[in-house]
Amino acid sequence: MRRRWDREAAGYDQVFTAAERRMFPGLRRRVCALAEGRTLEIAVGTGLNLEHYPPAVIDGTRPGGFVGVDQSAGMLDVARRRAAGLGLGIDPDADLRRGDAQALDLPDDSFDTVVCTFSLCGIGDDRAALAEMTRVLRPGGLLLLADHVASSVWPLRALQALADVVSVPLAGEHFGRRPMRWVLAQGLAIEEHERTRAGVVEHVAARLPGVRPGADVSR
Repeated sequence: MRRRWDREAAGYDQVFTAAERRMFPGLRRRVCALAEGRTLEIAVGTGLNLEHYPPAVIDGTRPGGFVGVDQSAGMLDVARRRAAGLGLGIDPDADLRRGDAQALDLPDDSFDTVVCTFSLCGIGDDRAALAEMTRVLRPGGLLLLADHVASSVWPLRALQALADVVSVPLAGEHFGRRPMRWVLAQGLAIEEHERTRAGVVEHVAARLPGVRPGADVSR
């Protein structure tokens, strides 16, 4: 999969932004605008989200205030060039780095916001990735997700299930997932949620409970 994304990095923006304009215009901007405090973006890709974060998130006044991770060196090269072109205050080498969403090399409780847009569909173990996202969130932190998911219309879900038979082994692309179920099962508080396009496009803003289960609050 890393080799695949490395190969597709140069032409990714042209292909994906065309689909984005048709399917979910403005959603990327809407989701990223909700980010607050120290922010981690999972599968940052070519950096298409970078220009949509609030200035306070990505102005570079605090080292490591924004971190983007991706498994593909080729995608990160494009993201670093984009960050430089936008004049953002982040350190392209330190703040845009290689990483595995399923096993983040980051400490617990270290980010105020974790963002993942249009990427969980391509991560092998989405539940492991979601668990890692919440692990690195501070209590009270915000999880922001947007993706294509299993449709709310059953004939379309059936077509998605058929598509998965080909797309998963061929390209690692899942059409029948529903991350929202995991978010609800973990007890995160839903602050914003919307499904569009026959339920195929979904975004959610959910907040981690203010105190982790089993935490010592007596100190």
